[in-house]
Amino acid sequence: MVLTAIGFEGSANKIGIGIIRDGQVLSNPRHTYITPPGEGFRPNLTAKHHQSVILDLLDLALKEANIKSLADIDVFCFTKGPGMGAPLIIVGTVVRTLAQLYEKPIVGVNHCIGHIEMGRLITGARNPVVLYVSGGNTQVIAYSEHRYRIFGETIDIAVGNCLDRFARLLKLSNDPSPGYNIEQLAKKGQNYIQLPYSVKGMDVSFSGILSHIKTIIVGHKQARKQGKERQQNQYSNEDLCFSLQETLFAMLVEITERALAHVGSNQVLIVGGVGCNVRLQEMMGVMCKERQATVCAIDERYCIDNGAMIAQAGYEMFNADKTRKGMTLEETNCSQRFRTDATYINWREDK
Repeated sequence: MVLTAIGFEGSANKIGIGIIRDGQVLSNPRHTYITPPGEGFRPNLTAKHHQSVILDLLDLALKEANIKSLADIDVFCFTKGPGMGAPLIIVGTVVRTLAQLYEKPIVGVNHCIGHIEMGRLITGARNPVVLYVSGGNTQVIAYSEHRYRIFGETIDIAVGNCLDRFARLLKLSNDPSPGYNIEQLAKKGQNYIQLPYSVKGMDVSFSGILSHIKTIIVGHKQARKQGKERQQNQYSNEDLCFSLQETLFAMLVEITERALAHVGSNQVLIVGGVGCNVRLQEMMGVMCKERQATVCAIDERYCIDNGAMIAQAGYEMFNADKTRKGMTLEETNCSQRFRTDATYINWREDK
C-alpha cells in the first residue's frame, strides 16, 4: 500500500511543511523567522510568525507535490518536541485541527528522530553513529535495542546556540543564519586563538568557551575606546570565527570517534542545522578516513529543520503500526523536553 505523509515542523525559528510518499520527497518548502543583527528570536514572536505563514506554506507544499486536497494525505505528522513551547503549540494546534477536519490519523514525532530518519533516507546510511548538532541540541547517538541511545551530549548549551550567541556579539546578520555567516568569515581567518577545550568523558561543554571569547571581544572594544589598540593583541572577526569553529568541531569529532570505536560502526551520519557546515564535515572526514569509515552528510535542504524529515519519521512510525490508527488526541500534546531515547523505534530491526 502506498502511503502519503505530510509533516509539519515548527520547533524553532523555521517552519516547514513536507510531503513524503514511500520514501520520495514530493515537496519541502519552509520559511524562516529572521531577526535583526545582534538579536535572537523570542518564542512569542516566533509563534506569531509561524501562525502568519503556515496556511500559505501548506498551499505551496500541496501545489509543489501536485496534490489537490488534504483528503489525499494518509497521515498527518508534526513535531511533538523538543523545542520552543509557543511555536510547537501553534503548529500542533493547526495539525490537530486539519487531521480532525479530514478524519485522518495523526502522529507526533520526536524532532531529533526526524533528523536521523531523514539523514538515513537521503544518504542510505544503514547503522551509523549519529552526530546531531543544532541550535537546541548536541548529541552523539547510536541505535541499539529499538532505541536511539545517547552516548554523549552537551552538559550546558548546544553548539548551535553557542555559535548563535557568538554571532550576536559580533552583530553578524541572521540572514540566512548566524552559523552560515560565521562559516564564511572563518574561511578568511589566518590566526588561531587558543580557546578553552572542554570535553568531559563523552560529554562536552560550550558555555565556558563562549564566556572566554566574549571576554576577548569586550576587551578589544574597550581597548579601542581608550585608544590602546596597538598595545593589545589584535584579532580580526575572521580569526575569532575560525578559532571558535576549529575548537568546537574538534571537540565534536573527538567524542564521535570514541562512540564510533565503541559500537564498531563504519559510518558517521551528521544531522541538524550545524551539520551542513562544510568545515565540520571536512574534519569529521579526516577522522573517518583514519578509521576506514565514511561520513554521511546532507546539504541544507534536509540538514536544516524541514517538514519532510517529520513526514519521513512519521511515515515510518505509522507504517510500523499494524492498527494504522495513529495517536489519540490526548497523546499529541507537545513537550519542550522530549528525549531522543524516549521513543520506541519499532520500524528498525534490532541489532
